[in-house]
Amino acid sequence: MRINARLDDSYEDKFLYIQQSKKINRTAILKEALDKYFSDEIKQKEQSALRNNQQILKVLSGIATGPEDLSENVKDYLTQSIEKKYDID
Repeated sequence: MRINARLDDSYEDKFLYIQQSKKINRTAILKEALDKYFSDEIKQKEQSALRNNQQILKVLSGIATGPEDLSENVKDYLTQSIEKKYDID
């Protein structure tokens, strides 16, 4: 893709400074800038999703009742429940 852009003097100065200090061509500067912008955008979306997930967990935490070790001993609790329900000794 070809890109044609007009830069005012301050952006031209910045562009030329980067080009001279890094000793890279214009295409490389644009590619690096796009990579950084894209990376920042993805990080922002991931952080937003993480915040949303944390809010959901905060809302859901504490709404269930039961033993604290249920997730670790689910089979034992299920067995006890079935034995109690069907009066199995």
